[in-house]
Amino acid sequence: MKIDAKTMHFQELNNQIRLATDSQITINNCIGQRYIGSGLGSKEIVINGIPGNVLGAYLDGCCITVHGNAQDATGDTMNDGTIVIHGSSGDATGYAMRGGKIYVQGNTGYRAGIHMKAYKEKIPVLIVGETSGSFLGEYQAGGIIVVLGLHSAQKTPVGHFCGTGMHGGKIYLRCEELPKDLPRQVVAEKATKQDLAEIKPYLEEFCKIFGEDIEYVWGQTFYVLMPNTHNPYRQLYTRK
Repeated sequence: MKIDAKTMHFQELNNQIRLATDSQITINNCIGQRYIGSGLGSKEIVINGIPGNVLGAYLDGCCITVHGNAQDATGDTMNDGTIVIHGSSGDATGYAMRGGKIYVQGNTGYRAGIHMKAYKEKIPVLIVGETSGSFLGEYQAGGIIVVLGLHSAQKTPVGHFCGTGMHGGKIYLRCEELPKDLPRQVVAEKATKQDLAEIKPYLEEFCKIFGEDIEYVWGQTFYVLMPNTHNPYRQLYTRK
């Protein structure tokens, strides 16, 4: 099924997607319509254009591919499925996601991965191909975030205050230098072989989708950031 969304209100577009009997839907001329794919579990959606805020909210198994950029809150509270962005994504990408995968070829804005969490077999994964803005992984409670820094001249592929309030999960940074303003409740170390084995299948899939050289990706140091459970939040919420 093909939908021309050029002059379509977002409510009408989403109604057509939900009511469609076809499992594969292509949306052409997307120009900022919000909430595309919200809560869907079984469809495959290809978007040509720029979807609006909250793409794939509460996604529950649907696969969404965007040929263009995405706006804020992509994958908000998604539970399962995959979102692939052939471009960049706005602020709060992966907000509170609790399962599934988000692969962003380019950059993300501020607060990507904020409030990510995991439960039992549900381990959400967010991979950013280039760079991410400040407050990456803010209040992260679980899941995996990877920022690769590809095609970027920045020695550190993230902005300020990476991992602020982090109390679970892992953040992987492929970089020459760690951020200088990491919060004290975060421990940063060079990734071990065991750490890298954890993200290998996701990176292989990412590289296959976006045509990146996996050997080149592995050719630079990865650091892994984890919460320091001996000192959670102390410098933020208590006096010394």
